Amino acid sequence: MALEHAILVSLAERPGTGYEIGRQFDRSIGYFWSATHQQIYRTLKKLHSDGLVSFESITQDGRPDKKVYTISDAGREVLSAWATSPTPMQPLRSDLGVKLRAAEFGDLSAIIGELKVHRDEHVAQLKIFTGFEESYYPDPDTLTGRKLHQYLVLRGGIRQEAGFIEWCDEVIAALERELSA
Repeated sequence: MALEHAILVSLAERPGTGYEIGRQFDRSIGYFWSATHQQIYRTLKKLHSDGLVSFESITQDGRPDKKVYTISDAGREVLSAWATSPTPMQPLRSDLGVKLRAAEFGDLSAIIGELKVHRDEHVAQLKIFTGFEESYYPDPDTLTGRKLHQYLVLRGGIRQEAGFIEWCDEVIAALERELSA
């Protein structure tokens, strides 16, 4: 996926300024596709020059005009084609996995410590995701359309975090067993 598609998704959900899109990335989309505010503004400029978004300039007192972006019909066509195109399986790339392969060359207690840090970070992320689920989707069986789709992405994130935590627990237990042997 390219950042262009993530921005088009954001604008398909609601028009917004570059700042507002950046905030949406900070609050939701960014958990699954990250981008800096600078990247967002640069990409909006490209999407505009490609005719995939338009904007309306809004005059502000004592501040520069702001641009409120909207997805164009051409942008919706691109988004539709992209959404239904095949998605290749993402190859697993894990620095932590490669480090585990090299564990025999390192200090096992240090590697266990690193895994515990990763586990704690994923526990924190899982808490954020489950908080979103409880706050925004209390009755998921009634969801349809955009809300259902957002919920399903969130569920994928919850399952991914829970799986990573389980794996960390398994690895930590195995390495602690090896260390004590």
